[in-house]
Amino acid sequence: MTIQEKLKQSQIHRAAILATNFYNLETLKAILIAASKTHSAAILQLTQSSIDYMGLNMAVSMARQGLKDYEIEGWLHLDHANSIDLVQQCLDAGFDSVMIDASDKDFEENVKITREVVKRAKAYNANVEAELGYIAKLVQEQEGGFTAVEEAKLFVEQTGVDALAIAIGSAHGFYKAAPKLNIERLKEIHQAINTVLVLHGSSGIPKTMIQEAIRNGISKVNLATEIKDIFMRTLKNVLMNSDEIDLRKVFPVAIDAVVNLLTEKYEIVKTT
Repeated sequence: MTIQEKLKQSQIHRAAILATNFYNLETLKAILIAASKTHSAAILQLTQSSIDYMGLNMAVSMARQGLKDYEIEGWLHLDHANSIDLVQQCLDAGFDSVMIDASDKDFEENVKITREVVKRAKAYNANVEAELGYIAKLVQEQEGGFTAVEEAKLFVEQTGVDALAIAIGSAHGFYKAAPKLNIERLKEIHQAINTVLVLHGSSGIPKTMIQEAIRNGISKVNLATEIKDIFMRTLKNVLMNSDEIDLRKVFPVAIDAVVNLLTEKYEIVKTT
């Protein structure tokens, strides 16, 4: 099944797929173990910085082999690309899905850039995700304008994008204040367009709020910050209390912590 088909299936059944970023072999392994334990499909996400760190071909090979070894239905997705060149590289490398993020541009420029990516992706039968509206980054305030319903309709019509990340109150990274999603705006957008809707910045959002968002139209839930955070906090704790120098004995403790986190997260998106 293609990722487009799987996301549409989730949309119809008011369910969602958890899309998780990986940064190295250890975080990838944790994702695969958790997905296997919960019998979940997996969207494995890579950003520019992770690709730069691991190398494009190495990262792709690791992801593909991991999905095969753990017998998991899964896809490889480029997260938050800010250039068409990077998108093209990843399409050529065999990514199933790409996200072009021109949300910091004005509406017309966002449309223009996204339309070009959609055009290129068609030749690969690849899924295309874009972002519309203000979704705060790590050091920004999360309060900002929500995605407008009419703009979402126009954007989808003018780009032909497969999936749309919308601004309904979430933020990338941890929250400075308790998050509150605008479920009413989500409902309005979901009623106005048939495009798959994506929630970015799910780290730190309460379980019930995520499930409410899924019930009202979110079909893909992105998770990144919590994965990095629990891996590093666990690893730091191990290193502070041990003289062990064998990384093969140190890293598994952090892997297990991520597995526990993701096992819960996979169950959250499956049960709404």
